[in-house]
Amino acid sequence: MAPIARLVFRPRITGKENIPREGRVILASNHLSFIDSIVIPLTAPRRVQFLAKSTYFTGTGFKGWVSRQFFTSIGAVGVERGAGQAAQVALDAGKDILESDSAFAIYPEGTRSLDGRLYRGRTGVGWLALTTGAVVVPVGLIGTEEIMPVGSKMPRIRRISVKFGEPIDVSVHGAPDSGRARRKATDEIMAAIHELTGQELAHSYNESPPTTVVQRVKRAIWWRELR
Repeated sequence: MAPIARLVFRPRITGKENIPREGRVILASNHLSFIDSIVIPLTAPRRVQFLAKSTYFTGTGFKGWVSRQFFTSIGAVGVERGAGQAAQVALDAGKDILESDSAFAIYPEGTRSLDGRLYRGRTGVGWLALTTGAVVVPVGLIGTEEIMPVGSKMPRIRRISVKFGEPIDVSVHGAPDSGRARRKATDEIMAAIHELTGQELAHSYNESPPTTVVQRVKRAIWWRELR
């Protein structure tokens, strides 16, 4: 797929030399579109794995088979989405990938930015890097939301930019069991992503709006505890 995608979409790719060709590496990227998880594996110079919703792998019939084959072929690993224990299970899956000396892609913002701003990074990326000793290559995606805006079913032909930044060694910030070290490592990674993309900073976490009474109550309790 890579040669065809490059011919059709003609992406501007810079910094591929910054990605180590072997060993543990985390590609930490901003997140603007569903297509991001296809763009990164197709433009990186080595096989990249990332986490995807488990529903992409559990469908039935011909459509379910096509979905499983496609997401498996581009390096996706199915996990249950959610907070708390589900989030830790997802991080553990990423840890297992890195400990096999593979490349792993992650979106520190947690979910897509619907307004184009760069949101605060969640410290899971810092924990992964500090726990596994992986180097972090920041990734800046520009224009992917024009290919597949939220709600669209088919991609549009638009030219995008993919920027791979210089590797970051976050081990200087401390041990993975230190919340301060995880926060500082994550902030350094997000600053590098911002330098690549130039996005407006949101200075807050990207939260999906609660859809049920239980979710709204949990969100209110969580914010109160933060204060």
